[in-house]
Amino acid sequence: MRLILLGPPGAGKGTQSARIVERLGVPQLSTGDMLRAAVAAGTPIGLKAKDVMASGGLVSDEIVVGIVADRIEEADARKGFILDGFPRTVPQARALDTMLREKNLQLDAVIELKVDENALVERIATRVADTLARGEPVRKDDNPEAFKTRLVAYREQTAPLSEYYAQKGLLRVLDGMQPIDEVTAAIARILQTEAA
Repeated sequence: MRLILLGPPGAGKGTQSARIVERLGVPQLSTGDMLRAAVAAGTPIGLKAKDVMASGGLVSDEIVVGIVADRIEEADARKGFILDGFPRTVPQARALDTMLREKNLQLDAVIELKVDENALVERIATRVADTLARGEPVRKDDNPEAFKTRLVAYREQTAPLSEYYAQKGLLRVLDGMQPIDEVTAAIARILQTEAA
């Protein structure tokens, strides 16, 4: 099962990804984690990324797609994967489609968690409070102003992916404001339908 989870920051993608990983035994592929691993491993694509990152630049779509292409060749991703944080733009989605086609692979579904943005701001405040209560460090981007900036970036760059994948017949939209277990159950129903 090859999936993409879409939704704005704080929509619950991480929580649901972890549950899908547990259910299906496929890895959640975070482009940030893969990038850091490729740089640490000194792979050819990792060395390219390291140079760009060292100069303070943004890693190109070509490099990110290359890192994803390398990662999905690993044994744990043969049964499938969940993409987390990629694609972020329609050009990235097109590049991903091309790369998958070259490998004779295709996505099974793109699941979008629709949420109320005002409720998300409250959710982030709760997440910060819970994190602090556990004595853990708070993510730098988990403050209301940074979060609002992330929401704007999502709306402008990533939200157009919904239409892109809807036109391909891959988009499945869920109410991400439901209780976590209900969202998990709805995703499980989608996965069963796609696997049939």
